[in-house]
Amino acid sequence: MNAFKKGGEMDVKVWMYLAYLAVSIGLTVWVARALARNGLVFLEEVFADQRLAGAVNNLLVVGFYLLNLGYVTVGMKDSEPVATTSQALEALSRKVGWVLLVLGLLHFFNVFALGRYRRSRLRQLAPHPPIAPVGHLPVQPGSGPLGPAMAGPAMSGPATGGPTPPPPPR
Repeated sequence: MNAFKKGGEMDVKVWMYLAYLAVSIGLTVWVARALARNGLVFLEEVFADQRLAGAVNNLLVVGFYLLNLGYVTVGMKDSEPVATTSQALEALSRKVGWVLLVLGLLHFFNVFALGRYRRSRLRQLAPHPPIAPVGHLPVQPGSGPLGPAMAGPAMSGPATGGPTPPPPPR
C-alpha cells in the first residue's frame, strides 16, 4: 500500500502539502531577495558604513530564511481531515495566509527596529542646540560684566546713553 495514495489516487492532502510548500518557499525566496536588494540602501543609511550594512543585510536574510522556513515547516501539518479539493484549497489559503502575515510582521519589526536605531544614531551625531533662556536675571550691583568698579548707578542714565530709570513713586 502506497502512503501517498488513497483508493488508487493521490491523496488530496498530499497535493495540498506540496502546493503549500511550493507557494510558501517561493514567496519566502521572492520576499527575501526583494528585501535584501532594496534594504541594503536603507541599511547603508542606518549604519553609515557600506561594509557593515552588507554584513547586517546578509545576516538579516539568513535569519529571515531560518525563521520563515521554520514556520512553514512547523505549520505544514494539518490535523483536520481533507477529503475534497475545496477543503484542501481552504486549508491551503489559511496556511499561506499565515505565512504572509508572518512575513509581514517580520518585515515591519525589522524596519521599526532599524528605524529606531537610525534615529538614535542621528540624534547622537547632531549638534546640540544651545538652551534657550527661561527668563532674565536682574543685574546685581557690583556684579556687572566688567566687575564691581563698572557696575551700579554710574553705568545707567543719560551720560552712558542708556535709558533713565523712572523716578520712584511718592
